[in-house]
Amino acid sequence: MIAADSPSLAITVYRGEVIEATHRIHGVVCDARGRRVRSWGDAGRETLLRSAAKPFQALPLIADGAADHFGLTEEEIALCCGSHNSEERHLEVARSMLEKAGVSEDLLVCGPHPPLLRERDLALAASGTPRIPIMNNCSGKHAGMLALAAFHGWPLHGYQRAEHPVQERMRAEVARWTGVAPTGMPSAVDGCGVVTFAVPVERLALGAARLAEAAVRDGPARRVVDAMMRHPFMVAGTGRLCTRLMEVEGGRVFAKVGAEAVYLAGDVETGLGAAVKVEDGAWRSAPPALLAVLRRAGMLSAEAAGALADFAEPAVVNTLGDEVGRMEVLECS
Repeated sequence: MIAADSPSLAITVYRGEVIEATHRIHGVVCDARGRRVRSWGDAGRETLLRSAAKPFQALPLIADGAADHFGLTEEEIALCCGSHNSEERHLEVARSMLEKAGVSEDLLVCGPHPPLLRERDLALAASGTPRIPIMNNCSGKHAGMLALAAFHGWPLHGYQRAEHPVQERMRAEVARWTGVAPTGMPSAVDGCGVVTFAVPVERLALGAARLAEAAVRDGPARRVVDAMMRHPFMVAGTGRLCTRLMEVEGGRVFAKVGAEAVYLAGDVETGLGAAVKVEDGAWRSAPPALLAVLRRAGMLSAEAAGALADFAEPAVVNTLGDEVGRMEVLECS
């Protein structure tokens, strides 16, 4: 990639007028040939993709023919890319995918966790509804992986393991789009039990740009990106930046968050891709970090910037609901 100046970009958290925390941002915006538009921090920082890899991980469903074979809808493909809130529609779509593939819900190995939407978590707790694996924010991805295994006739058990053909297929796909050799791509176990891969921030940006560029042509990339942008609720849900950004930008920008404050975004009109990693992994800092990078690179419309202001500089609120501080993005040369 072509070198560029790398100023410092950070999110400063104020409680009152006292600086309480600082979250340093590593970010890159580039085109599909790897030419940088802007960069901040360490563009070469190796970063586990976590759920930001999901758009890449959904591509084999299309490319290998599984989506068409099972008649998966755009909404279902979008859920494969999502880290959902466990809202009722998310669970319905995940179950629909499994039913079409002839796979039992019992085979999901993602494990349960509290819904990402607090109101949903409280409602389920109040009703006494137990947490089950289908409620995991990654259940759409897991349903897609099981569908891929069923289509190929691969074993359904153990699909999450690194040596399974499903995960070997995921490794090859992530490597292809990011331009990192499969053997040179470190891996670990993700929070949901499958394999997660590490690439430099600049390579994640390259993958996003390649997806954005490919999305204007017929093919798997277009189907995955179109599904995300046409059904943004499936990618996250109520009150989440991924969903709101794609709703406001209306078919131009796609975005996907990952745990530990990783973000991927692409602009299908310009062919630019963006990747963000907040160094300390603070989840609260991921939305303002992404919006700061997109705005500075010209990937965020004025309309979107206004509509998403609450994500760009969130208020710090205490347990009484009082606003006691703020988050601001600062750039230094």
